[in-house]
Amino acid sequence: MVRFLLNRLGQSIVLLLIVSIITFFLINLAPGGPASTMRMDATEEERQAMVEKLGLDQPIMVRYLDWITNAVQGDLGTSFTSSEPVLQRIMERIPYTIELTIFTIIISVFFGILFGVMSAIKRGRAQDHVINFVSVIGLSVPAFWLGLMLILLFSITLGWLPSSGVGPRGTEFDLWGWISHLILPVLILTTTVLPHIVRFTRSSMLEVISQNYIRTARAKGAKESIVLYSHALRNALIPIITIIGMLIPRLLSGAVITEAIFGWTGIGTLIIEAARGRDYPLVMGVTMVITIVVVVCNLLVDLLYSRVDPRVKNV
Repeated sequence: MVRFLLNRLGQSIVLLLIVSIITFFLINLAPGGPASTMRMDATEEERQAMVEKLGLDQPIMVRYLDWITNAVQGDLGTSFTSSEPVLQRIMERIPYTIELTIFTIIISVFFGILFGVMSAIKRGRAQDHVINFVSVIGLSVPAFWLGLMLILLFSITLGWLPSSGVGPRGTEFDLWGWISHLILPVLILTTTVLPHIVRFTRSSMLEVISQNYIRTARAKGAKESIVLYSHALRNALIPIITIIGMLIPRLLSGAVITEAIFGWTGIGTLIIEAARGRDYPLVMGVTMVITIVVVVCNLLVDLLYSRVDPRVKNV
């Protein structure tokens, strides 16, 4: 188990290094820069002074080595636009994104496995067709379009739910106000991952319940609920755990779009603000934090996977 964990940690560190190199060189070699965001009547001397002040006149390799040296020590630099530490700005926003993703994962996993199992058990019947049809619709409809349609219906036409914001917090906290602001963003994010879980659960369950040991359990007179949920679902969960880990990057990328649509002040909107302002340290910081979250989640999935299927430890 220790060897398995060390192997995965080594792979994760290499992945973080590769992502940092690619991201740093891409954003620094892209056209424009912080000086391009200055006022229109700024002189060339003022633009050059800004470049020298931010250290952008140094060779890109020198800047990367400085950045990675500081990042290893926990210093992600200072934001060009706000002059605040990058880590501080990220820490202020990340709780809102974590809030969205946790609710989305809980709802998606629960209903994804529930509907997937139901679809497999009712294969070929009306319930199976309805679940498959809704899943295909969920996979086909773009999140940004669905978000706008839901705002039009529930916020503008019916007036039931707010169209933007994170709701009352702190001393003004109100339970319904908090929940009402969560419903639409979580619903949109759920549509990006739930259909995948439903379809993989269905196919995995269909494969497992056709195995000989399931037939044997039924032939011995075991209750159908025990056969399905004790014998079949446990083995069917192995590929489902894998696909949940693979969906986490999709969930985080969907969070960027969802937060932009609903004015949710998480790291999704923060990276958009950073990109608009050519704020290189902030873009790097948010990208690396998202990558670390994805790596940690995949590491946890690997550990859970090895727990369910001990053969994985030897891979």
